[in-house]
Amino acid sequence: MPAGTLLYAQSGGVTAVINATASAVIQSARARKVRVLAARNGILGALREELIDTTPLTAAQVRALAHTPGGAFGSCRLKLKSLAGDRAKYERLLAVFKAHDVRWFLYNGGNDSADTALKVSQLAAEFGYPLTCIGVPKTIDNDLAMTDCCPGFGSAAKYTAVSVRECALDVAAMADTSTKVFVYEAMGRHAGWLAAAAGLAGAGKDDAPHLILFPERPFDEAGFLARVDAVVKRVGHCVVVASEGIRSADGRFVADAGGGKDSFGHTQLGGVASYLAGRVKDALGHKVHWALPDYLQRSARHIASQVDLEHALAVGRAAVQCALAGQNAVMPVIVRDADAPYRWHVDIAPLERVANHEKTMPKGFIRKDGYGITAAARRYLQPLIEGEAFPPFGRNGLPDYVQVDQAVLRRTLPAWQG
Repeated sequence: MPAGTLLYAQSGGVTAVINATASAVIQSARARKVRVLAARNGILGALREELIDTTPLTAAQVRALAHTPGGAFGSCRLKLKSLAGDRAKYERLLAVFKAHDVRWFLYNGGNDSADTALKVSQLAAEFGYPLTCIGVPKTIDNDLAMTDCCPGFGSAAKYTAVSVRECALDVAAMADTSTKVFVYEAMGRHAGWLAAAAGLAGAGKDDAPHLILFPERPFDEAGFLARVDAVVKRVGHCVVVASEGIRSADGRFVADAGGGKDSFGHTQLGGVASYLAGRVKDALGHKVHWALPDYLQRSARHIASQVDLEHALAVGRAAVQCALAGQNAVMPVIVRDADAPYRWHVDIAPLERVANHEKTMPKGFIRKDGYGITAAARRYLQPLIEGEAFPPFGRNGLPDYVQVDQAVLRRTLPAWQG
């Protein structure tokens, strides 16, 4: 049995398949006789020395994590600053790692998590502590650099495309005497990947969604309203998908909720659909409905993509392999080999090329008029939503999801005062 323990932590907004990655991490480590601890509520748990021993989990429980949404060990939104700016926090992390003989740290998250894992590796090297840090990709925003796609995105994309297609059928059925315009809000602060996935719901010129609004293109309200009215007159109704992160020409978020910030220091968004619906009603007089799926789009494990599940499992296994091989400050990434039939493999990328880099929609993926996706985008997106990874359902008609005991180990250090 290798000396030392492996610490796994989840970060940021959870996904339908992040627990599948956790499952793969635990199973792969167990196969190598490595003990796995999990930080309760992400990096906060590491700072607070709130560590969960996964050893008591049965093999069946670990397998069941793969079909359970949410974050089994808890997540958090906490962005650490530079090594100089947050020195005390980084040194506290290292003290906790030393206290529990943590030799491998796997941080499952997005851009900020990759940055944290990189900085922890740098501090450990500075102090001469033998620690291998691995970033493990996850985000429904699909905005991580160096990877073809991000585990979590495919399932959220599938949910989005399915939901928009179903809602569009509802709107079409009622449009003659009821709703003329429906606005669906998709997550995506700076990158329009999830909004773009809605484009898979239809293929023809008059198929929904009729208009997609991307953060990569400045929002022109007058042009948008004119487009909506034209679609209603031609088709009889209009389905709009708007990314939460659309901005006006001067760079302001259309859905800036009073300038509030989240725990990562990002502008708190949400409400673009209601804003757009209000403008359509006031300016055009059409009856409007809108939807804010919010957490639903990232937690919908019941309609998860099989491809996405396979990606999530693969990066978990690869992360353990990298860690035990001593490949420090790296992240396993998805590499696409072919679109049709879809082929892919896992490669390794340095964290310094992932951290604080953001992958937005390529220009060639957005239609020239700015309101839809191109054939190239469709070729990229389609394979990621393929296959259904249904969870097992119980006799009560609901999925059988697993909950793990989050009891933590006894602390050995003074309580964290941060």
